[in-house]
Amino acid sequence: MKNPISYVRIVILSLVLSFVSLPTYAQKHNYIENNKTLAENLSTKYGIPSSIILAIAFVESGGGTSKNSKKLNNHFGIVGKNNTGSKYKQFSSSEESYEAFCKLIAKKNYYNSLKGTNDFSTWVKAIASAGYSTQPQEWMRRINLIINKYQLKD
Repeated sequence: MKNPISYVRIVILSLVLSFVSLPTYAQKHNYIENNKTLAENLSTKYGIPSSIILAIAFVESGGGTSKNSKKLNNHFGIVGKNNTGSKYKQFSSSEESYEAFCKLIAKKNYYNSLKGTNDFSTWVKAIASAGYSTQPQEWMRRINLIINKYQLKD
């Protein structure tokens, strides 16, 4: 070993970064656990897989850490009116935001052909193709990553 001090620094830095990232993982996992029942209820009501609802909410809200989710109760990046001057819609509760997302999806052309199916990859492609995101390829990658990472398959 050429420089043992450098090696020790790398090990210490690695340990520090590991400990710093643990609370973030737990918080994001808690986000899914905290909203799972809501997503399941809305899945039954609208025929949209709960995995889709949760993964999109997770990505759009940063696992519940985004400013919009905290201040506006907006977990899906839905554009609309609020009292803060932001372009994003303000909701009275997280539940109202989740319901608004499902209503928004239910109005789309692809909805009737996908309603009741649990093929999450088809849902993700349809939502992305309909313009939900300004960067559809990256958005689909992130949604699929969350579905797989947290095993959100219905």
